[in-house]
Amino acid sequence: MTLHSLLFSLLWLCVCLVSATSLTGSRLLVVLEDADSKTAYSKFFGDLEGRGYNLHFQSPKDDALSLFIHGERAYDHVILFPPKAKGYGPALTPQLLVEFVNKDGNILLLTSPSGTTEQARELAREIEIELPPRDFLAVDHFNFDTLSESEKHDVILIPRPALSKTTKNYFSGNGGDEVIAFRGAGHVLGNRPLLFPVLTASRTAYTYDTKEESAYAEEPWAVGTQMYYVTALQARNNARLTVSGSTDMFSDEFFDLEVKSTNGKKTKTANQAFVKEITQWTFNEIGVVKVKAVRHYLMNETDAQINPSVYRIKNDITFEIELSEWANDHWIPFVVPSEDSLQLEFTMLDPYYRLPLLPTSTTDESRVYTTSFKAPDQHGIFAFKVNYKRRFISYIGEKYTITLRHFAHDEYTRSWAISGAWVWIAGIWVTIGGFLWFCALWLYSAPPRKESMKKTQ
Repeated sequence: MTLHSLLFSLLWLCVCLVSATSLTGSRLLVVLEDADSKTAYSKFFGDLEGRGYNLHFQSPKDDALSLFIHGERAYDHVILFPPKAKGYGPALTPQLLVEFVNKDGNILLLTSPSGTTEQARELAREIEIELPPRDFLAVDHFNFDTLSESEKHDVILIPRPALSKTTKNYFSGNGGDEVIAFRGAGHVLGNRPLLFPVLTASRTAYTYDTKEESAYAEEPWAVGTQMYYVTALQARNNARLTVSGSTDMFSDEFFDLEVKSTNGKKTKTANQAFVKEITQWTFNEIGVVKVKAVRHYLMNETDAQINPSVYRIKNDITFEIELSEWANDHWIPFVVPSEDSLQLEFTMLDPYYRLPLLPTSTTDESRVYTTSFKAPDQHGIFAFKVNYKRRFISYIGEKYTITLRHFAHDEYTRSWAISGAWVWIAGIWVTIGGFLWFCALWLYSAPPRKESMKKTQ
């Protein structure tokens, strides 16, 4: 090995060791107006740096701030803290942030009751999230921290999201009685199917205007389970945007907070682990599924061609798809939830078949899902389609077009091999035999001779 190759190998090893576990990249922009407030989130930022991210702290008022350089992303991820001013500035308009997401960038948007800017509201409206007006606060008089000195019951205790057998949920923790402390405002969601609620308010929670002088909210802005604390969006290009109604949830204070619920149970909050899971998902460290390979071929043939472009009607076809999932720093086999189904559609204009893909083999990095079927008795242009779109995982959309042809002249089944045709074949031979017998009988059966009579006079 030459000296140049050795130096290149060492450099590549160093890059691999310090790179972030995100598949998108390690360039992380933190928009924070007050540099002194970094100490309040030191554990949050320290965890991000420990995972290999290069944090770039910039004020929204900085003239040098730009999300793009020569039309390309200058950063891979952005964290937006709410500023004290009324806006983020010209470099962080909703249009530029949407363009950043369209170019595969990821955004973590943090809001607070007193610091939500109009630009943040416009960005949220782009994805059909309605943020409350300024100075609106979420409270829950039945699920709050009794050790908190606030009489408003604004330190809300929320249980971890429940485990599901139909979808993957990366925010459920160990499935125990962990709670998350939240102080902020809730928001309301529209009907966009790409929105995934992460933390949902309880039936007894509501958001109201803190400027009201009454002891209770006469006209709450949002009530009960129609209100959400943390919501995630995954765009069609698999870029991710997460909206949180609280900045305190990310602070050192809430990471170390010991709380006491209304039933008298004391516990330490799970905020630090939950916030880590939120950033892991938002920055493409978890929940990323890729298609490693797709294979389709004729069944029961040892030397069958892989991925041919033409099949024949009534062929027996096998389809396989190999899936892997990114787990922080390595690929693992992607496992479909127990009560969910990965399906193959064999379509022309409409699906002719919709078949479940079942696991058949597993390696260290992937799992193979397979199904077999008989091609329909219809020639034309068909497609294999796998359209798997579920919460919290990157979308899988694979489509492969093939041609389904008729039987060739030498491929049709011979008539003597079809039992139903034996009656007609026998009829043909009986007809031929009868005709030959009739011809022989006609030829060899002469008419009787008649004796000639002499003429008499």
